[in-house]
Amino acid sequence: MRPAEETTISPLLIRLCAATVLAGALSLATGGSALALSVLSPDQDERAPTRQSEEKQILQALDGTTLPPPGPAIDRPQTGAEDAPATTPDTKAAETPANNGDQSAEIIIDMSKLPQPVKHMREQLVEAAASGDIARLRPLIGTGDKQTQVMNGESDDPIETLKSFSGDPDGQEILAIILDILSTGPARFDAGTPDEAYVWPYFTGKALGSLTPPERVDLLRIVTAGDLAGMEENGNYNFFRIGISPDGKWKFFSGGD
Repeated sequence: MRPAEETTISPLLIRLCAATVLAGALSLATGGSALALSVLSPDQDERAPTRQSEEKQILQALDGTTLPPPGPAIDRPQTGAEDAPATTPDTKAAETPANNGDQSAEIIIDMSKLPQPVKHMREQLVEAAASGDIARLRPLIGTGDKQTQVMNGESDDPIETLKSFSGDPDGQEILAIILDILSTGPARFDAGTPDEAYVWPYFTGKALGSLTPPERVDLLRIVTAGDLAGMEENGNYNFFRIGISPDGKWKFFSGGD
């Protein structure tokens, strides 16, 4: 129970209390017969002037009575600023769901900023793809433990694997895709770790919802508008990608997620 000094009374409650006091006084003054106007007898009507005089006396008696000041209808305890939960722009940002793209990825648009080994491998891949002869990719794939991971190793021969994903028997569609992908900048993942890689296109490191109009045009050079609509439903780029390690090794050529 709250202390008496903390109790507040609404204006409605004050009026109800005053009405109750007035009704009680009237009831006592009239001998306890407080009846509705609709059922008053003629004798009672004759007493109206007397009753009005008694009401006037009661109101005069109440005049000058000090009532508690009106307060809020609901009395809530005041909470100090130190008790209130902190809500700042930083807090809201932390509650906002993160982007679907990898926020730790560094987006590189200026190819001159690439490490020289990475830049050299990209140039070799562009030259081989532009030749129209998919076999020219073979020396760049390597062998053994350093062999490029092509589509999760779905075939013992990486070149045949690439051909199997092309719309033509010679793999030239895949070569065209390689050229389109490498025409964009890369996203740098896992910097400073053994898994560090420069991955083309840079859309792999960005949430599609954050792309600017020029970046969307870049992406539409690689995929169709229908493909892009499907990607936006999932929130991330899921077409072909190429990864090159910082020392210039072609790490992988993979498809979507």
